[in-house]
Amino acid sequence: MFFCRRLWLRYIFFFFVLPVFQVAALYAQDNQKINSTELGDKTPQELVDLIKKATPDEREQYETTLLNYPQQDLATAEQYLRVGRYFYGKEEFEKCIRYLDKAIVIARELQEYKIICYSYTIKGNCYLREGDNQSALDAYYIALDVAKSYEDLELQMITNSCLILVLQRMNQLDKAIGISERILKLIDKTSFKNTREHVRILTTINDVYLNAEHYDSVLHYAEKGIALSKHLDYKEGLVDLYIKKGMVFYHTKQYDKAFKYLLKAEDIILNFDIENKFFPKTNINYFLASCHYEQKEYDKAIAYLDRTLDSIEETDLDKMPVIQSHLLMANCYGEKKDLEKALYWHNKYLELNEEYQKNKDKTVSKIYTAEAEKLENEIENLKSDQIADKQTKTYVLIILIIVSVAFVFVVFNYRKKQKKNTVLFQDLMQKIEVLELREQEEGEQKEEVKEIIIDDIKVDEVLKGLSKLEATEYFLRSDCSLGSIAKKTKTNTTYLSKIIKMYKGKNFNSYINELRIDYVLRRLKNDKKFRSFSIVSIAKEIGYKSDNSFTKHFKAKTGLNPSYYIKKIEHMEEQLQS
Repeated sequence: MFFCRRLWLRYIFFFFVLPVFQVAALYAQDNQKINSTELGDKTPQELVDLIKKATPDEREQYETTLLNYPQQDLATAEQYLRVGRYFYGKEEFEKCIRYLDKAIVIARELQEYKIICYSYTIKGNCYLREGDNQSALDAYYIALDVAKSYEDLELQMITNSCLILVLQRMNQLDKAIGISERILKLIDKTSFKNTREHVRILTTINDVYLNAEHYDSVLHYAEKGIALSKHLDYKEGLVDLYIKKGMVFYHTKQYDKAFKYLLKAEDIILNFDIENKFFPKTNINYFLASCHYEQKEYDKAIAYLDRTLDSIEETDLDKMPVIQSHLLMANCYGEKKDLEKALYWHNKYLELNEEYQKNKDKTVSKIYTAEAEKLENEIENLKSDQIADKQTKTYVLIILIIVSVAFVFVVFNYRKKQKKNTVLFQDLMQKIEVLELREQEEGEQKEEVKEIIIDDIKVDEVLKGLSKLEATEYFLRSDCSLGSIAKKTKTNTTYLSKIIKMYKGKNFNSYINELRIDYVLRRLKNDKKFRSFSIVSIAKEIGYKSDNSFTKHFKAKTGLNPSYYIKKIEHMEEQLQS
């Protein structure tokens, strides 16, 4: 549980690292469809108002007009920023980044540093939400450099709040706490005091204290944040801080109090329209399930986990709260002694966590290098370090590009391989069905075929002997060899080898391997218990002395790895059952 807590808590920060700026939002009064001539007369602000009020189908004409707006001035940049934030709230991150890039281009020409800083901060948030940690880190550092160069304390606080998350992922909690404490001391000197941004900063800092297990500090700042959120009627802040209090009471085994605050957070989500519900909903379900699990109420725990796992999409599978939900589900079924389901969910967890750890390891090493070069520099050292800092960013950017290209290449090849494997699997299923039908009909046709083909009495005796050995599955024995079969069929190895070559159409090794692979394909398809064996055990079961030898011959015949074949059979059965 401790491992689970430390990993997934980092994601809660996404919910509150939102850019802090408010651009005046005036809604257009006319909601009727506008023709292209009329759209050309609209200001960027009016176009954004139309986009926000329109249905997804209606937005296209407004977005096209806005993206191609001819006048590239401050007002246009502000509206690009505004609509980017709107799409961020809608979790349409690709569109969000497209508009932010437009805002950045104009803002650089006009040297409007605040728009540049806000835009890169939101871009970083988008990348984080999509799991692209390298791109997020790069965007945050650009924003921080801009804020430092203009000595804008408030923007530095916002961007440092984002970097706190990076430090947590690196397990650099002391540094994260240090930044948090500096932010707390400075907040009274800024316009953030007693605003929603004040609440957001408290929630971010509480993430650090929660990871560091400083539970008294979590409760202290949570109470401050809750009081301020109630005063501001800030529902998102209340949800996050109620969840954090619930988590503290869960970790301190005060389950009644944990239920109280987690259910308060759930009630707000159910009754109010708040942005970015995925992480709070997932975390509420996870910790409610965890409380029930600790109280041995496994069915109730499973019910809460089902709420998450039944509603997730493919893109959610790389998020740590979802990954840990798979592990908790496995534990619940394990306690219920339902070993089949426990094994199923545990295997799912291992697959997802392995992929997550691979990506995480690459990110951590890269983040550590960037952090060592950049975060150690204080504001007063900015000017003297500016040249070296730019060089460092260039190197980091080059590395990012190389890693990104490599990642795209790996993903492309993986997807291509998956498509090929699917086709091979489908073909294999058809061949197995044909093979099973052929075996059923073989008894009826067997004698007739022999009478037509075989004239030599000795050959006939050897072939009958081979058929008997096949029927008794002698080929599955590890001591099955040309010599042992020759002895059992009362012939010599040379003669036996020639008969197999002539009548079976292959050499002895190919003959035995084909029998073994045909056998294992059918048995894996029809025997659920056999599918739960390890590859090593399966190999020994069918006569191979090593799993490598088995895997090599299996892939040579089918084009697939045994593990992939087993996984697809399991998936096919689940679909049939559902």
